[in-house]
Amino acid sequence: MSTYILRRVVHFVPLLLFISIVGFVAVRFTGDPLAAYVPRGGMTQEAMQALRARFGLDQPLVLQYVYWLAAILQGNWGNSFVTGQPVLTVILPRLLNTAILLSSILVVTLALSLPVGIYSAVRPRSFLAYSLDTFAFLAFATPTFWLGIILIIVFAVLFKSWGLPYLPPGGMYDSHSGFSIPSVLQHLILPTIVLAVTGVARYARYLRANLAEVLREDYIRTGRAKGLDERTVLTRHALKNAALPLVTLLMLDAPQLVSFAVITEQVFAWPGAGQLLVQHAFRADFPVLMGLLMVTAVLVVAFNLLADIAYAWLDPRIRYG
Repeated sequence: MSTYILRRVVHFVPLLLFISIVGFVAVRFTGDPLAAYVPRGGMTQEAMQALRARFGLDQPLVLQYVYWLAAILQGNWGNSFVTGQPVLTVILPRLLNTAILLSSILVVTLALSLPVGIYSAVRPRSFLAYSLDTFAFLAFATPTFWLGIILIIVFAVLFKSWGLPYLPPGGMYDSHSGFSIPSVLQHLILPTIVLAVTGVARYARYLRANLAEVLREDYIRTGRAKGLDERTVLTRHALKNAALPLVTLLMLDAPQLVSFAVITEQVFAWPGAGQLLVQHAFRADFPVLMGLLMVTAVLVVAFNLLADIAYAWLDPRIRYG
């Protein structure tokens, strides 16, 4: 396994290099960062050229990429064109905030989808199984931003006007009382619901389909014939094999939730990486955009590797040479 992991890590290097090249070229064509960085009419043409030279924007695109890559390899991610702060100083707090939101979403999604999916597979003609299909149809058809606005109107605006306990409409914590864990948990409720709705429908249906197929396998019938109780057959034999495709889906979705959370963070004013991406994309802040791109790329390849490791743990038949 260690040899396989090392080989995969080595293979990831050219992949990340290719992503950085494509991303660098794409980001460079998003606009002129100095258009937002310099006040209109506030600089002469000579001063503008000097500023371009300072940021290295006067160099050919190939040289700009080489300089950027050399700096990254030395641990220097550059400075934001907008704030002048180091890129890591800008994005790390936002990534932490997004990680808090995504952790909450994954916990709620798995806590609800696993029991619903298992029960629906074991009792395929139950009311819950039929309700899952209806819920999934509504969840997939409902736009994220629309659901978020509706939840804000109902649980933040109307509940407050009716004198009922209400939820905060946005932000990460109460600006008056300051940061506290209860305040963060309270502000997490609405955005978590918005992004967990589709996840619960997706994972529950996926698990139900896989588990229903596994329960028809010969080794499941053999286990039952040997006298194993239903719980042992389900948890020790069927569920592990049925979870293999779900692990792939989960590991691929985890880093991509950063992009899924862009709209939700905008609706609920959650100060995360998605909101940061939108803010700096409009300003063509190349260093920050490239920093977010590379962090997301590293997360994607890392979670792919974790998925392969989880395969071997869930299914002893899988061995990597």
